[in-house]
Amino acid sequence: MIEWQDEGAVLSARGHGETAVIVDVLTAGHGRHAGVVRGGVSRKMAATLQPGMQVQVVWKARLDDHLGSYTAEPLRSRAAQVLGDRLALAGLNAVTAILSEVLPERESHPPLYRRSIALLDLLGQADLWPLAYLRWELALLEELGFGLDLGACAVTGATEGLIYVSPKSGRAVSRDGAGEWAGRMLPLPDVLRGAGDADNLEIVRALATTGYFIENRLLHGLGHRPMPAARQRLIEAIQRQS
Repeated sequence: MIEWQDEGAVLSARGHGETAVIVDVLTAGHGRHAGVVRGGVSRKMAATLQPGMQVQVVWKARLDDHLGSYTAEPLRSRAAQVLGDRLALAGLNAVTAILSEVLPERESHPPLYRRSIALLDLLGQADLWPLAYLRWELALLEELGFGLDLGACAVTGATEGLIYVSPKSGRAVSRDGAGEWAGRMLPLPDVLRGAGDADNLEIVRALATTGYFIENRLLHGLGHRPMPAARQRLIEAIQRQS
């Protein structure tokens, strides 16, 4: 029998048979990891297994490659931050949906785990959350091997006047460097380079660029999976906050 204990955030839960639930948890030490919770459809367990819930889990299986079973204990609920807050709910759904789609199962990513938990802990803080989410998408791309290089123009080497991102290389491009290819470039708002705060409309522009790479690098490499619809609902919620 194989057994381990870890802490993490629930990403999703789906029915399995009459009374059990298969739960996907983003864990600190074991990455995105699934397991069966017996009796997971009960009222008490259903509350514990809500997406975003911070839980202590024990996973057991006869062999390492088996689905295995979880026992889960609640550590921290984020329901209060989400209840009645359209932006927070959209944010929670987007983060959990994207992580469920792009993270390889059972592959540990400690830096991304810490950033994801910190982001979830900011739910409900509408003045901070959109920018924190943009930074999280950049970190997600970096962690999974598709980080953007925005320090200098890929064509001229210039460090000033950078207004585009190349959709092919993920590198910054200046106006002069883009030339006749400008129409094919992605936007590079100042906020994407870490140039201080920005209003929500500029953040939405930046999310168009990070979203391109999530869809065409991360999801494309996983069999042309579509971008989770929850992300577009988040962008619409951010626009409404403008």
